[in-house]
Amino acid sequence: RVKCADGGWAGIPLTSSSLTPLDQRLRDTEQCETGRLLHCCCCYCCCSRREARRERRESAQHRQPEAIQKLKPVNSASLSVSSRTDTGVHALSNSAHFDLQRRNNKPPFAEDLLVEALNYHLQTEQIRINQAHRVPDDFHARYRAQSRTYVYRVALGVRHRALLPLTESNLCWDIQDTELDVEAMREAAAVLIGTHDFSSFRAVNSDMTFKNPVKTLDVASIQLGNSFASTYFHRQISFLELTFTSRSFLYKQVRRMTGALVAVGRGLLTVSQLRDLLEAKDNLAYPQNLVAPAHGLFLTQVAYRESDLPLRQAFCTDNFKD
Repeated sequence: RVKCADGGWAGIPLTSSSLTPLDQRLRDTEQCETGRLLHCCCCYCCCSRREARRERRESAQHRQPEAIQKLKPVNSASLSVSSRTDTGVHALSNSAHFDLQRRNNKPPFAEDLLVEALNYHLQTEQIRINQAHRVPDDFHARYRAQSRTYVYRVALGVRHRALLPLTESNLCWDIQDTELDVEAMREAAAVLIGTHDFSSFRAVNSDMTFKNPVKTLDVASIQLGNSFASTYFHRQISFLELTFTSRSFLYKQVRRMTGALVAVGRGLLTVSQLRDLLEAKDNLAYPQNLVAPAHGLFLTQVAYRESDLPLRQAFCTDNFKD
C-alpha cells in the first residue's frame, strides 16, 4: 500500500520502433497536458515468499524503494511499511505508502500503470505489487492500520520434511504428531482473546522497553486447512491453520502463542497452565523450545477504514486455503 505525492516518473528515451507496450504507455502519459503539482497517494499490496537469509530479507525491504527510484521521481523515495515481519515469515498481503513527485509538474499516473511499472522493475525479486491507489494526504500505512491478520500453518503427521510436497517447502511447520487435541487448543485460544498484558508471549528485542505489552487480540481461531498442492499431491497431509487478528502484535507474539497452543494440542501444556502463563506477564516464564518456527507464518491481511482508502479495499484475501 503506497502513498504518492503527485506520483510518477520521467519518460524513457526510446525510439518508437523499440518501444514495448509498457514503454508506449509511459510515453503517452509523458505527453499528457502538464498540470499543477498535486498531492496524491496510492496503496499497494505485496506478496513475497520467504527470504531464506537476512540478505534476501533486506533485499525485499530495499528493492521496492530502488524500483520507485527507477521511475525517476523528483523526490527521493522513502517507503513506510505497515508491518515488519521476522526473517523467514511470509507476507501474502502487506502494505506500505510512499510519496512520489513527477518531474515538470506532470499529472499523476494511473494506478494500474504504476503497478505494472513497479512490478517490471521488481521482476527478479520475490515480491509483487498487487494494487495501488491514492489515499488522503495524511494517510500512513502503519499508523492508520486498524488490524493485522496472521495465519500459521501446521502440517500433521510428517515424519520427515522430505515427505512434504515441494509446494510446502518452508511454507508450514511440519510435525510428526498425526493428531492434536483441537478442542483443547480452541479452549486455550479463547483464553488469549481480549485485552491482556502479553509480556509472557513476547521475545526480547531492542524495542522491548518502548512497547506497551497490553494488546487486544480480536481473533484466535483454529481451523482445518489444506495443502497448497492438495489436488495433485498423491499423499494426504492434514493441516491446521491458526488465525490471529489484532491491531498490532508484540515481537514474536504470534509465534509464541502458536507454540503454546500446539503444546496444548500435544498434551504438553494444559489450558490452566496456558492461563497461568498469560497471567505471569513475564517473558522468562515462557517454556523453552516451544516457539513455533518462522516459516509457517503468513501475514494475510492489513485492514483500514474505508474513509482512509477512497477506493474500494481489495487486498489479498485472508482465506488462502485454495
